[in-house]
Amino acid sequence: MRWYAATLLALCLGLSACGGTREDPILELSSAEALEEGRKLMADGKWNPARRYFIHAFEVEPNSVTGREGLLLAADAHFMAGGQDNLIKAEARYRDFVNRFPTSEHAAYAQFQIGLSQSRRIVKPDRDQAVSKLALGSLEDVQRFYPTSTYAVQAAEEIERVRGHLAEHDYLVGRFYQRYGLPYSAIQRYEYLLENFPEYDEKDKVLYHLCTAYLESKGEEDRQKGRAACERLEREFPESEYVEKIPKRWPEPARPAEPTQPAEPTEPADTRAGAGSDGARPPAADGGL
Repeated sequence: MRWYAATLLALCLGLSACGGTREDPILELSSAEALEEGRKLMADGKWNPARRYFIHAFEVEPNSVTGREGLLLAADAHFMAGGQDNLIKAEARYRDFVNRFPTSEHAAYAQFQIGLSQSRRIVKPDRDQAVSKLALGSLEDVQRFYPTSTYAVQAAEEIERVRGHLAEHDYLVGRFYQRYGLPYSAIQRYEYLLENFPEYDEKDKVLYHLCTAYLESKGEEDRQKGRAACERLEREFPESEYVEKIPKRWPEPARPAEPTQPAEPTEPADTRAGAGSDGARPPAADGGL
């Protein structure tokens, strides 16, 4: 047994001496050296190899200037690589930077990139918009916490795009309800859109479908609201294609049914022609027997 153990130990030592285990050369680099190598790879568009050097630069000296830059560049490498997985990882690293170094001159950039990492993952407007709402909140944080930054202006442009996407989502949900015969649910969506997204650039189609949804509801008050929506469409968007689709004649409100006249009372069954009010025959004329 001792012979077996000694042989195994000698074998392991021999493998080690022959290079059986090799250390990663990146581990031998200083933070500055790793950062420099990562930049070279980044310049050639080699995002994944570059990221390994940036992460090492950060882990070796996390609170140094080079370490901070390494963390930020690692996030950038994930972002540039693209794809859902990389964008999620980029968001996490940008958020880590903001949490660690909130007063850094690059904090506004990192916060803006958080919003972009989310907005790049937005799905079609007919799908769930949870990520869109997250992106909107992150971009608004850029304006809230860094209002004088140049990234606040860029955030405003991205916010407009995300809000338009959310508005289109509400419109499509309204159309879904309307097609399935739920006009009141559709009306709620259209009204919400018009109130909360006044900058939406396709309000004409929303007003038109709001009008038709009210008309489908058939109540007199709904009919008046539908007419008001169409009048607003004509007033605010006279050149819209939807103006031509406005009903030329408005359905008249249903008239209430006329009250039924009470039937005239019928004579008692035992009343006969010539009978008196008490049913007795009148007396015979004079000269009768």
